[in-house]
Amino acid sequence: MNTLFIHTQDIGPGLYIQHGFATIITAKSIGKDCWINQQVTIGFNGADSPVIKDNVTIRAGAKVIGNVTVGGNSIVGANAVVVKNVPGNSTVVGVPAYIIKRDGIKVKESL
Repeated sequence: MNTLFIHTQDIGPGLYIQHGFATIITAKSIGKDCWINQQVTIGFNGADSPVIKDNVTIRAGAKVIGNVTVGGNSIVGANAVVVKNVPGNSTVVGVPAYIIKRDGIKVKESL
């Protein structure tokens, strides 16, 4: 697909890209069994790129930018903008992103 750009050398097994239209992936690394939807940007800020751990889902239109880590088993909600580290087992939404679920419990926490 001519609008799907993947510039990541270290990608674990099981990466699923659903509708790769207008998707840019320039992470330091992507763990195993990750899911990335359409119009997602995983990009660098200067020379720093994100690290995506195992079992992460990144929904449509989300942006993950800079030297951040998205912890394992996390979800980045549609159109969220992540510029700070996301702890494992969390769901984040919003601009800028904040935590709405951690370890299966509803919360409202800043990143």
